[in-house]
Amino acid sequence: MSYTLYGHAGSGGYAVEAGLILAKADYKTIEIDTKKGEQFSDAFRAVNPWCQVPALILPDGTVMTESAAMAIHLADSFPEAGLAPPLASSGRAEFLRWMVFMTINIYEGDLRLYYPDRYTTDANGIDGVKEAGRAHMQRGFRTVEGLLGTRAFMLGSEMSMADIYLAMLRVWYRDPLDSPRVDAVQEAVRTHPPIADLWQRHFPGR
Repeated sequence: MSYTLYGHAGSGGYAVEAGLILAKADYKTIEIDTKKGEQFSDAFRAVNPWCQVPALILPDGTVMTESAAMAIHLADSFPEAGLAPPLASSGRAEFLRWMVFMTINIYEGDLRLYYPDRYTTDANGIDGVKEAGRAHMQRGFRTVEGLLGTRAFMLGSEMSMADIYLAMLRVWYRDPLDSPRVDAVQEAVRTHPPIADLWQRHFPGR
């Protein structure tokens, strides 16, 4: 019963693969070189018509897209791995809240900052889209910084998929950011023994 993960180094597939490793799931990866346009091939288009990575094939053949959805599904599928608080708990509600928050705010801001052409048909509007994306990411990180307070991790004292997702988003943001608590979460994820090598493969030297 194996999973198949389509992605490439530095993509949102990092968080998904980290979850698979921590869950001790059987999986294989298929590299999609987006710089060469392989995401537009007929073979990959059949997997994800939106032509984006990551994509995850579940053991029963079901196709998943959207990295946050995959992370949540893995937490549901492997409760013994402790990737998220138990179902129906208040901790689980908080987990879902912040996973969705990061997806629709910080991740979306990243797309506007680094892929501004997707958000306007006016070439003169590119810079404005980028600046709005940067500001939105910064606001999102400030919100999470405030959440962390004295917590070690987003949901308390234990690392979860939310922290792995946050660390991935933080490393994507290359501008200076005054977020010591967020940075501490990134460092904890970066050096977490089961997935430390994975981090170096996706984000070498960072």
